[in-house]
Amino acid sequence: MRAMAGRPLDLKKKTHYRKFARRPMPDPKRVRAILRLLEKHYGRATCALHYETPFQLLVATILSAQCTDEVVNKVTPQLFARYPDAASLARARQEDVEKIIRPTGFYRNKAKNIIAAARMVHEEFGDELPRDIETFVKIPGAARKTANVVLGTAFGIASGVVVDTHVARVTRRWHFHDLKDPVKIERVLMVLVPKEKWIDFSHQVIWHGRKLCLARKPKCEDCPFLPHCPEGQTLVP
Repeated sequence: MRAMAGRPLDLKKKTHYRKFARRPMPDPKRVRAILRLLEKHYGRATCALHYETPFQLLVATILSAQCTDEVVNKVTPQLFARYPDAASLARARQEDVEKIIRPTGFYRNKAKNIIAAARMVHEEFGDELPRDIETFVKIPGAARKTANVVLGTAFGIASGVVVDTHVARVTRRWHFHDLKDPVKIERVLMVLVPKEKWIDFSHQVIWHGRKLCLARKPKCEDCPFLPHCPEGQTLVP
């Protein structure tokens, strides 16, 4: 973790892939075929969280940890109606926020984080979210995944690849890596996927993970990616 926070990796070097992936680099032709299929089947995929401002997306993303987007979208209308911006949420009482976001789980810690995040955004950043990931990850509750979501979705800044449980699972089945650490998975995907596709790639893979490449019972028989999915081919009779 500490080493990855230092000098940026030269993403063009295969040695960096091998450093993290723990498996041979996949055939570039297979990777390109998968990227084409993602564009064909999920070309319009976007973030499933509901929001009106970049700050609201930040809050919703923090709340989505260990929780489905559907549940987050049920609580954020009430939350944002009462606290629509960083200034208002910064003044909120934690117990009041906890009552609203309780269905998202881990609500005490999440309430603490989003109030602290609001205070930092309001007091230190003048109500404007930072546009660089090094500063963004200093916000309470905003690790790389959250930063990548907000920077990519709200501002179109490709700071990295969002790695949630869907992205980790699907890309592991594609044998892009053999890893569990999201930070290492991100480094691998940043090598394999062209930078101009980082933002869309995450949205597309997430939707594929929800629709077909399910955690317990993947629908491999119906999957257009099957010819390019080593693990899927072992699951189909």
